[in-house]
Amino acid sequence: MIRVPVPSSTTPGPHVSGPHVVVLPGTGSDEVFARRVFGPAVAELDGVLHAPRPASGSALVRELLTALDTAASRTAAPLLVGGVSLGAHVAAEWALRNAERCAGVLAVLPAWNASPDDHPGGPAGAAPAATAARASADLIERHGLEEALRLSTDGVPAWLADELSRAWRRHGDGLAAGLRTAAGHAAPTLEQLRGCRVPVGIVACVDDPVHPVSVARAWAEALPHARVHETTLAAFGADPALAGRAAAAAWRAAADHRSR
Repeated sequence: MIRVPVPSSTTPGPHVSGPHVVVLPGTGSDEVFARRVFGPAVAELDGVLHAPRPASGSALVRELLTALDTAASRTAAPLLVGGVSLGAHVAAEWALRNAERCAGVLAVLPAWNASPDDHPGGPAGAAPAATAARASADLIERHGLEEALRLSTDGVPAWLADELSRAWRRHGDGLAAGLRTAAGHAAPTLEQLRGCRVPVGIVACVDDPVHPVSVARAWAEALPHARVHETTLAAFGADPALAGRAAAAAWRAAADHRSR
């Protein structure tokens, strides 16, 4: 694991044409938050940002993968792909299948790595993020969206409560099914990550119980070309773009090291 310093800003050259960057949201989140996380970093790369709105319901993961395929079909240059939590998992999964079309991965808050055989309860097993997603789905199905939001946001930081309230309402009636789909979807295994051919920038919060820093460190150890930056939930909540910039800086460092 190598910690990467994060520049406060990077000014692109006047004639630089940066990458096309497709970013995906986490479970129960949306493209609005993905843009907040990655938008400034992509602008500093002089890149073009694509943030597809997630499907609501059981088609969630399938449609995210389709969005990546569609974006790749519309540009000749390899894509830089990324995401938060589930979005990071799906981006890494796509990169493993499409190394020749992928310039790298920006993985913010990876939540687990497992295969269906690892846990009888499903691909994610007892991972905290998967457990939380299933519990949220239970609340929605038992009490309805508004009461589930009241219970889920009680005592959480204001920024997180605001994000959940906005994004969950946008998902509508398909939210519970989407949460269960996310909780049951396998992230790449560590063995699969060892075969990754593209550079990966990873960001983790050292005090996040839902996305344990140990997972990010395990990803970084397994990946042949990866760097990781560690921050805190307070810093992430105060400025989500910090994570996007950190992921981009880590990706550049991983790419530079690979090219030596």
